[in-house]
Amino acid sequence: MKYSVILVDWYRKNKRDLPWRNIKDPYCIWISEIILQQTRVVQGYGYYQRFIQRFPDVESLSSADQEEVLKYWQGLGYYSRARNLHEAAKVVMSDFNGAFPQDYKDILSLKGIGEYTAAAIVSFVWNQPYPVVDGNVFRVLSRLFAIDTPIDTGVGKKQIFELAQSLMDPKYAGLHNQAIMEFGALQCVPQNPNCGICPFVDRCLGYASGNVLQFPVKRNKTKIRNRYFNYFFITYGGNTYLQRRSGKDIWEGLFEFPLIETDGAENFEALKTTERFKALFDMTGQPVFSIEKAGVKHALSHQVLYVTFYRVEIQVENKTLTNYLRVPISSIDNYPVSQLIHSYLISK
Repeated sequence: MKYSVILVDWYRKNKRDLPWRNIKDPYCIWISEIILQQTRVVQGYGYYQRFIQRFPDVESLSSADQEEVLKYWQGLGYYSRARNLHEAAKVVMSDFNGAFPQDYKDILSLKGIGEYTAAAIVSFVWNQPYPVVDGNVFRVLSRLFAIDTPIDTGVGKKQIFELAQSLMDPKYAGLHNQAIMEFGALQCVPQNPNCGICPFVDRCLGYASGNVLQFPVKRNKTKIRNRYFNYFFITYGGNTYLQRRSGKDIWEGLFEFPLIETDGAENFEALKTTERFKALFDMTGQPVFSIEKAGVKHALSHQVLYVTFYRVEIQVENKTLTNYLRVPISSIDNYPVSQLIHSYLISK
């Protein structure tokens, strides 16, 4: 029996009932695939439903303010995904007359869409024979065929792609792609796969090797960067101060409190000697400081943040603070913020 037939048979028996399945709307499938790039289904399910309810089509997404799009994305992380969705929607409206393109290369030209997402859209909607190759597929195929070429190399990626293409029945491209993705998500999981009930147990070379967990092979490990943030929740007459993050850094476009980033962990006495601290609080009367949260560890994909939150009551607004956005404390929830800031606010 062909691998594809076994996969599809397993899928029909085990697939989850998800709102982006059994539909042919390329817009909805696009949104679901972008959400699920870095998000587990259990978390992404609710976000998908809220996002689609507010932005049901390309036109509604393209005409929205980026700030609102980011607000609906708040908590999902990897916010460049939301910014790219917004920009791509505008291009669909301007360059494709508002109709989501059907050509693989046209879809691939949209910002934030790579080969995997483009393949998912064209195969799920129009059954075009482009194989999806994501982390699940890398793992499944690496184990099935005991591929020891590192998947984080050009050679390894090409090998897996060609294998995925050769296994696909072009008549059922969309179904095959759905099946292999679901198989990796539910059966051939990263840790502790239940190989005893796997339909490929008699064919899996990784299992036959005696150590299925050695696959897939990776050459490089991502270097983790430590950063040290000191946030200041400044209150003044029922208001507080926010700034929007810019530049090619984490949380671009989101709002945050005034921040002092240091090279290492610094106590309050050391912070007071910095020029940034003096600029924020000189000429503000007699500010009252309190530490509300210290030693908060916030892990991102390639960074770990060590964060302290200070609450500060000031009597006078100085020149530096006039450069920030002054907002009523009761209105903070209207602004898109990182999960780190959101967690702080709801704990107050």
